[in-house]
Amino acid sequence: MVYGSADYCGGVASRKSPAVVVSVQSQMVVVPVLVLAALLAGGTSTPGDAGWGALAGAAGLAGLVLFYRDLSSGAMAVIAPITAVIAALVPLAAGLALERWPGTVALIGVSFAVVAIGLVSLAPGHSRDQRTRKLPGSAIVAGALFGLFFIALDRTSPEAGMWPLVWARLTAVALGLAVLMRLRIGLTPDRFVWPWIVGAGVLDVSANVCYLLAAQSGALSIVAPVAGLYPVSTVLLALIVDRERLRPLQVVGLGLAATALVLTSSTG
Repeated sequence: MVYGSADYCGGVASRKSPAVVVSVQSQMVVVPVLVLAALLAGGTSTPGDAGWGALAGAAGLAGLVLFYRDLSSGAMAVIAPITAVIAALVPLAAGLALERWPGTVALIGVSFAVVAIGLVSLAPGHSRDQRTRKLPGSAIVAGALFGLFFIALDRTSPEAGMWPLVWARLTAVALGLAVLMRLRIGLTPDRFVWPWIVGAGVLDVSANVCYLLAAQSGALSIVAPVAGLYPVSTVLLALIVDRERLRPLQVVGLGLAATALVLTSSTG
C-alpha cells in the first residue's frame, strides 16, 4: 500500500519537473533519517550485504526514472500494467528457482496477485501516436529493474538490519547526481513540487523497510508478488484525490487483490 502511495506522489511531481530530478531528490531527502534509523536498529552489514544493497539502489533508481518518465507521457494504460506485472514475475521466477516452492494455496494466491496487478493498473484509453507505441519496451525494462530491486534486497541477511537500504540509497543518489551532471540538468525542482517529492521519498523508504523485513523472513516467490500489488493504492488515491472513475475490470482486479492477500497470508 505504501509503495503505491509513493508512486502517486512521484507521478504528480513528475508532471512539473523532470522524472530524473524527482527520482534523485526523493532518494536524497530521506538519507539522513534512514542512516539514523539504521544506527538505532543496529545490525552488522557485511560486504555482501553492501553489494546487494548497492545493486538494489542502482536498479531501483534506473527503474524509477524510466517509470516516472513513461507515466508523464500520458500512456499510463500501457505502462502501469506492464511494469507492475513484470516487477512481480521476475522475482517470482527467481524465488521459485532459488527457494523451496510454496504450497498450492499460496501459489494460487500469487497467480491471483499477478492477474490483479494487470487489471487494477488499467486506465482509460491512451494516445496511439508514434511515441506511445515505443513505450512498452521501456516499461518492460522498468519492471525488470524493479524485480531486480526486490531480488537484491531479498538476498541480504537479516543480521544486516536496515543497512542494505542505506547502501541502496547512497548508491542511487551517487548515480543520480552523476546522471544529472552528465545531462546538465539542474537539481532544484519547482518549489511547489517539493511536498510531493518529500512525500514520495518518505513513503518509498517506508515501503522499502516493510519489504526488507518481509523478504528477510518470508519466501521471495510470495513476498514480491504481494508487494507488486502497489498499483492498488495508486488507483485508490487517483479515485479519491483526482476523482478518476474505476473501470469494471479494475473493480474485478481489486477483488482479486483482496483474495490474493487472504490466500497468501493464510499460508504463513
